[in-house]
Amino acid sequence: MIWLLILGMGLLVFLNRYAFLEPRLPLRLSSNARQFLGFAVPGMLTAICGPIIFLPEHQLDLSLTNPYLLGSVVAVALVLLTRSVLLSMLVSMLIFFLLRSWLA
Repeated sequence: MIWLLILGMGLLVFLNRYAFLEPRLPLRLSSNARQFLGFAVPGMLTAICGPIIFLPEHQLDLSLTNPYLLGSVVAVALVLLTRSVLLSMLVSMLIFFLLRSWLA
């Protein structure tokens, strides 16, 4: 039953993506729908990362000893300064791991 559910959900996700990516299908989104969907990725990223950054021990932690908060601040600053996602990700991960081992 579980395998059937996994395969069914995989098929559903595939068909959902295929409908918008296949150029021969006559399905097109309006500009309003495309603009609305532009907010989906930042919203989902915020919903995933927010609790990890601000609630590492299931309690609000805004102190300077929170390596998740410091690492995310460094990542945002690096992206704004360098405009290079790969460089920002690698440097901020290095800083996060150094802070986590130093502050722990």
